[in-house]
Amino acid sequence: MNLKSMMAFLTARVRLGGWLWVILAGLGVGVAHGQWQNTNYTLKGGWNAIYLHGDASYAPPATLFASYPAVVEVWRWNTNPTQVQFMTTPLIPSAGTAEWTVWKRDGSVSALSQMVGQSAYLVRCSGTASNTYTVGIAQKVLPPSAAWVRNGANLMGFPSKLSGAYPSIGSYFATFPAAIAANTQIYKYVGGELGAGNPLQVFSPTSEKLDRNQAYWFSSQVVGNFYAPVELALSNLSGLDYGRSGSVMTVRLRNRSATASTVTIAPVTSSTAPNGQESVTGSVPLTRRVFTAATASWTETPIAGGYTEVVGPNATLELSFGIDRASMTGAAANALFASLLRFTDSAGLYDIALPVTARNASLAGLWVGDAVVDGVESKTAGYSGTATAQTYSLRYLIHVDDAGTPRLLSQVFMGSLATAPYAAGLCLQESGLNINDKASARRLVSAHLPLDRVISADSGGFALGSSLSCTIATPFNDPTSPFVHQYHPDHDNKSGSTALVSGQESYDITRAVTFNFAASAPVGVSATGYGSSVIAGTYAETLTGLRKDSVTVTGSFTLRRVSESGSLNP
Repeated sequence: MNLKSMMAFLTARVRLGGWLWVILAGLGVGVAHGQWQNTNYTLKGGWNAIYLHGDASYAPPATLFASYPAVVEVWRWNTNPTQVQFMTTPLIPSAGTAEWTVWKRDGSVSALSQMVGQSAYLVRCSGTASNTYTVGIAQKVLPPSAAWVRNGANLMGFPSKLSGAYPSIGSYFATFPAAIAANTQIYKYVGGELGAGNPLQVFSPTSEKLDRNQAYWFSSQVVGNFYAPVELALSNLSGLDYGRSGSVMTVRLRNRSATASTVTIAPVTSSTAPNGQESVTGSVPLTRRVFTAATASWTETPIAGGYTEVVGPNATLELSFGIDRASMTGAAANALFASLLRFTDSAGLYDIALPVTARNASLAGLWVGDAVVDGVESKTAGYSGTATAQTYSLRYLIHVDDAGTPRLLSQVFMGSLATAPYAAGLCLQESGLNINDKASARRLVSAHLPLDRVISADSGGFALGSSLSCTIATPFNDPTSPFVHQYHPDHDNKSGSTALVSGQESYDITRAVTFNFAASAPVGVSATGYGSSVIAGTYAETLTGLRKDSVTVTGSFTLRRVSESGSLNP
């Protein structure tokens, strides 16, 4: 019996009458290990139904199944809420309709060029039901999703428990009872040719185990987005994707049941990426963020293993996850870090994996922050303390170009640039801005530095665990020198000379400043985003020329990246 006649057979057995039909795609799946998971499907000769919880569009079916010659056809189900063809025989697949996209090994049909994630597929294998094949498909994990449509058929899969004592259909759908109502008819594929023995009707949902790898038909007149007894709402629909500079992601857990649920959350490492795909450098170092109302602050704890959260009945719990970028070491800029965050419940109903990704960002861009001075070397005889009565701040602007070279800036403008294509960027002078967009531009100034200066580093570099040393020189005749002004009689240029003389009424001033960057977030600085959007450490400065002896001041600094642009326009 061919596929069309099987579908006609099933249609004859079950009167449609406007029912919504849902096929749960399934079969044996291997354990997911990370952003990439290697999933093993157990197939039999004849027709099977599978569901891809992850995306395998990186290669065409001919490549995915090159090592599995038993796979001769793959049909992808395309959900269509406005199906017209299926008003009388809605379950008869046809390669010429929008509901099915087909690939055949013999090359007669090749419309199916990619196997996308969160989709269901019918797979036909050679042989009979007595033949068993294990077919592996590497997939990039996707967040769970489902869309039940009222008109027409649905072919779907659900993230039920991966292994062990599988939940029954009845328990899994207890919070979505319309799917298993008394008048609902359920069928499953058992392999082999199409006929009276395949698919089979499930008469007892309360005892039938819901393996996420089985295929079921549900006749249920409902609509919804149910995929599990828990609903995960993400701040980023693609998963926990921190990119190059993200620092915080949230996940809302909604418990659909009328009883409290204990959820275990655990990190899982990634499988090796398939050939031709970007390699995974390591796991994303996540942190668990808990807000303490008494101190109005967040406590961050590295997620090294599984921990539990209790979600009340019919309640929602918001979880906050940070990233410890300082731990993403030993990798080139833009290197991919990837892993999974796995959610399982104490009732053994579901096993959901969320993809977690981040990239090792370079430190290029504009960094703005303050050095807070709290220590000044005393020159008073008999007193050796350095603590100041109160702190004072020095604003610093540091630009790091794409080559990693840092420079101190007196001022910088942020906005639409004057030259085409008028993209947003950084420039040193107001003339570098687009005259029509100056109202939206910003000017940042480091008031304690000489005017219009770009000061290169003397030594070191801008990197975690490193130090950066610069010399800020203010000549005796510079307009910003504290010795040069017209209101003090000692600095009136009336010492018998027609011009200022160095060391007479005005002096050269040098400031040797050093930024020591902490390798990890110092006390008082959040680990979330450290090394990407925030960097901090200790500060020291030696001033020469203000008095007979040099003076050293010390403190700490915190800088935040306000732009990732490594270009600085004149």
